[in-house]
Amino acid sequence: MNAEFDAAKYRHRALSELRSNILPFWLRHARDPQGGFWGGLDNEMRIDRDAQRGALLTSRILWTFSAAFRRYEEPAYLQMATAAYSDLCTRFWDHEHGGLRWSTTAAGEVLDARKQLYAQAFGIYAMSEYYCATANASALERAVTLHRLIEEHAHDAEHGGYFETFTPDWRRIEDQTPGFTGRAIAKSQNTMMHLMEAYTSLLRVWPNARLTHRQSALIELMATRMVDQRSGHMRAYFNADWTPAADVFFFGHDIECSWLIVEAADVVAQGPLNPRIRAVAIDLARLTARLGVDADGGLLYEASSAGVQVTDKHWWAQSEAVVGFLNAYALTGEAEFLTAFLRVWSFIEQRMVDRVHGEWYGSVTRDGLVLEDPPRIGFWKCPYHNARACMEVEKRLARLAQVERGGR
Repeated sequence: MNAEFDAAKYRHRALSELRSNILPFWLRHARDPQGGFWGGLDNEMRIDRDAQRGALLTSRILWTFSAAFRRYEEPAYLQMATAAYSDLCTRFWDHEHGGLRWSTTAAGEVLDARKQLYAQAFGIYAMSEYYCATANASALERAVTLHRLIEEHAHDAEHGGYFETFTPDWRRIEDQTPGFTGRAIAKSQNTMMHLMEAYTSLLRVWPNARLTHRQSALIELMATRMVDQRSGHMRAYFNADWTPAADVFFFGHDIECSWLIVEAADVVAQGPLNPRIRAVAIDLARLTARLGVDADGGLLYEASSAGVQVTDKHWWAQSEAVVGFLNAYALTGEAEFLTAFLRVWSFIEQRMVDRVHGEWYGSVTRDGLVLEDPPRIGFWKCPYHNARACMEVEKRLARLAQVERGGR
């Protein structure tokens, strides 16, 4: 490790940010006393009591507080996780056809009953983590059920990967992905990446040959079909046969994939990292460090073959960047990645953290304007990205320090 880098200091900062800011904010402000979680809370801390509720937000709260309880054994974290598990099972679970509905009204009436693969993936991810934290057998059973539903209804036997949008009874709705882009697409890198993430979590608690086979195929797709050979970015949107459906890249997804693919490959192989996957991870991190980190240290949002298109700085992208750059530094020892980590972390502390109300702003502009969308709590704005980033930073810096001590 770089002799001038104080790993202990940054471990403490990450832990403090997690346990003194992010998690307390959600404990104080997220729960609706009438049940579930608020669907909207703006930057002025005004609750939108009529905002729709989504399976995605509840799943991400469930994952966050399950993971936090597993690490820190704080009773309040378990209470929050259990409330989220109950909300997911009662409000969103389709007891007739199986799987998770996309959204309800604030009062609990079904608003969008379609089966979106993205939501099923986060259901697996969250319930696997809840099982890991509590040994709740029903949570594992539901996670496995979601996996089997996905494999039965969503897998594309001809071209590989998975279709994304289905009717409530699991009939495919072609070329629609509600809530993402408004584009007519069959498959997206984002959904495939989060399904890979979910399968990694499920494999850790439920080793299974078929699941391992499907996960291996997902990793291969991520490393080949989804990487644009010309630019090196992860392409975002695809037709059914994996031909690109749009000329757009997201720096946050590039760097997020760079570390999630390593985690996935590690769980599948249970041994040394595949050199080809290692190279993909490093290449994505290097590309992001060189093209995606702005002059102020924040990670830019969107690009195309013509260059950077959106310069706003989103909370989730900054979160994934600090993990991805630390991951690349651990793989290579190259100072470029440690520098990138430090720059993005500094940007987070200076520009993303709300020192008045708590938590992080959803997005800020290049010139420092705080944007209203996404709000502090919303359909997509959640604790999962930044809480996970703090947990990963703490864990990875401890591991790097241990390796350094062992080499002395």
